[in-house]
Amino acid sequence: MRTVRRLMYADVLGAVAFVTVAFLALFFFIDFVDELNDVGKAGYKLQHAALYCALLVPGHFYELFPITVLIGAIFAMARLAQSSEFTILRTSGLGPGRALSLLAVLGLSFAAITFVVGDYVAPYFDRVATNLRAGVRGGMKLEGMGAWLKDRRDLPGGGERMDSINVGRVAPDASLEDVRIYEFDTQGQLLTRLAAKRGHVGGGKWVLEDVQRTEWPVQGADTPPRDTHLGQLEWPSTLTPAVVSAAVATVRSMSTIDLYRYASHLSENEQAAQRYEIQFWKKALYPFACLVMMGLALPFAYLHARRGGMSLMVFGGILLGISFVLLNNVATHLGLLQNWIPWVAAGAPSAVYLLLSLAAFRWLVRNR
Repeated sequence: MRTVRRLMYADVLGAVAFVTVAFLALFFFIDFVDELNDVGKAGYKLQHAALYCALLVPGHFYELFPITVLIGAIFAMARLAQSSEFTILRTSGLGPGRALSLLAVLGLSFAAITFVVGDYVAPYFDRVATNLRAGVRGGMKLEGMGAWLKDRRDLPGGGERMDSINVGRVAPDASLEDVRIYEFDTQGQLLTRLAAKRGHVGGGKWVLEDVQRTEWPVQGADTPPRDTHLGQLEWPSTLTPAVVSAAVATVRSMSTIDLYRYASHLSENEQAAQRYEIQFWKKALYPFACLVMMGLALPFAYLHARRGGMSLMVFGGILLGISFVLLNNVATHLGLLQNWIPWVAAGAPSAVYLLLSLAAFRWLVRNR
């Protein structure tokens, strides 16, 4: 059985490696061409664009690896069927269950690689790429109206106070810029507005610089708002640096634990957290897509490949991979629109394709 394992694993690993390198090279070229539009602006040079695109490669690897596993495994299985090697293995005692278990072990290894790259390697390099671009171009403006956070604090005399924070930009040194803090009382009346040009997050407090403070009088008082300019201000906060980093980061650069922490923070502060909960479950379940892809590839070994059948099978694998990506994205959006349970929205595509692969495998084993 060791010889059979070596034969199958060598074919699958070689094909998967070839397809992965080809796809990563293609996506690097696409990213590089897209970055050429920004070359020459604000000191952004050609070497910066090339390095930035290279730093995005681990993220592309994480996103594409299950698809390349599917295409590479289909190619390897179809080649074994075309050369009759798989037929010889079957007549030598390689049963369906044994073949499925061999590929399942390899699929779990691919899943482990996907998890490590997605949770540690890709987020790190994505942050480096973001800092590189921000350092060259003088900071990173956050999408839309910036990042919004809420801070729930206990008052000394009892009760709670809810503060809203908006961050407009992230500086090259990872400090926050264009910080707006709105402090409300227990009845929801605005008490104070802090507008700081720069802020640093620390344990239990924020250090704000160049602060414009506006204080409104209590309800019923006939006094105008008072403006004060402060060079530096320490603002107490329960927000941890990890939560703030997750809020200003893109979903792509967040690890599984970052998504969990930020989703928990949103839920605790009664904010909409479903989007991040779905992303958390997608991140947690995505590595197991490699196992599903190996199950989808195995039925191709039971097909009798004729002349020209190899290219047709590889094309079918590409279509299966594309359909998986489409279904994954559609399930995410439907989960948000229909308020589905997050783990159902995240795991439905993999479950559908796993059932499809097992059904196809069972039918081929019985009829072929």
